Amino acid sequence: MTRRRAPTTRRAALLALPAVVPIVLVVGVSLTAAALQSFGLMPFIGPPQFSADAWTRDADELVRSTVTSTYVAMVSTLLSLVVGFVLAAYVLAIPRMGRIVEALSAATIPIPHVIGAGAIGLLLSDSGFLERLLGMPEAFPALVSGPWFVAVIAEYAWKESAFVALVVLGSISRSVGDLCDAAATLGASAGQRIVRVALPLSAPSLAVSAAIVFVYTLGSYEAAWLLGPTSPEPLPVRAVRLFTSIDLAARQQAMATALVSVAVSAAVIIIAILVLRRHRSLS
Repeated sequence: MTRRRAPTTRRAALLALPAVVPIVLVVGVSLTAAALQSFGLMPFIGPPQFSADAWTRDADELVRSTVTSTYVAMVSTLLSLVVGFVLAAYVLAIPRMGRIVEALSAATIPIPHVIGAGAIGLLLSDSGFLERLLGMPEAFPALVSGPWFVAVIAEYAWKESAFVALVVLGSISRSVGDLCDAAATLGASAGQRIVRVALPLSAPSLAVSAAIVFVYTLGSYEAAWLLGPTSPEPLPVRAVRLFTSIDLAARQQAMATALVSVAVSAAVIIIAILVLRRHRSLS
């Protein structure tokens, strides 16, 4: 079995090379240029001179932005996984109504995040639809531009939960039915079938979805800019603000901010790969 798998793995790697090599080249050149610019070796103005000023200047603000982006991405990812898995379980449990839910979930995916952010803003703002529906003009909490990024997290969770649900459905829909039927004949309740059958089967797809959603929400700009507070700034908002500043020297800080976002994303991807490998070895 091991000898057969090795040629198959090599063949798959060779087939993927035409798509992987251009991506690696573009990303590698971009990251190298950003690193050189952040250290002053490829400046926008002036002669090249090595300097870590872009990293040390306003270091506290950079740390706050990193913590803020990580918090928003983690909470959004967790909510997306929970809601997405519940949607997938509902579609599998009730096929007739599940088809409608699946169609509605799929319809939200092509909607741009900037439109979703506008809709969430109209729903959750101080004079929005929800505030008028509840009749709370004075006691309504600050969900838009509030300190906890509630509206930003709600937009990400709403959009990405549909993606998670479709990924889970695509990965377990063929195998989960027979296994759940077998568990039901052995006396397992609906909740036990979800927890002990559907959830373990969907663990790899949930791990992959979590990594994708986390990386996307960490680098997404529109919702955080439209719905979030002005301070603290998430990493993408800070990077865009510094890059578009009239002070060209601030672009080095923008590059440093973008590289921090890349580093956090790379760490999450590596963790997801390790989790998947461990799950495969245990299974």
